[in-house]
Amino acid sequence: MKEFKDLVQARRSHRKFSDKEISGDDVKAILRAALMSPTSKGCRKWQFVVVDNKTDIEKIADAKELGSQFLKGAPLAIVVLGNPLENDCWIEDGAIAAISMQYQAEDLGLGSCWIQIRARGLNDGTSATSVISGVLDIPEQYELLCVLAIGHKADERKLQDEDKLKWENVHVDKF
Repeated sequence: MKEFKDLVQARRSHRKFSDKEISGDDVKAILRAALMSPTSKGCRKWQFVVVDNKTDIEKIADAKELGSQFLKGAPLAIVVLGNPLENDCWIEDGAIAAISMQYQAEDLGLGSCWIQIRARGLNDGTSATSVISGVLDIPEQYELLCVLAIGHKADERKLQDEDKLKWENVHVDKF
């Protein structure tokens, strides 16, 4: 495992993946990171749908107009969702779980990218949530936050540049 400061600097969004499958052990490690992520009041009410079926991944990629077509090249998609009636912090809890999975993927040498689903959709007004819920048989009480595309990196990304950190956005004591 890398030091966390190095892991944070190295984690970048990857939208190009090789055809190589992800091992079952790596998938389990990624999901373990999600299941261990902190939640509001320890409620652990998020849900995750792991998709490795190429046809379903392609349908998920078509659930919104922009920013998701690269998913078609990923061997694995993980849908992050929650039930707003059970957890008023489902968005925050899901986001924490998603980034935990992304850091775990990076630590395993895999690439990942967050695809925003909540409040997104098609130009005809169809929500991305309804499209994906139909593909994956997700019950209607669940809302979808995001889909993570995960795979073996087929591109190289530079480390995040320390010199470009926005320290001016950090305020101490008062704004």
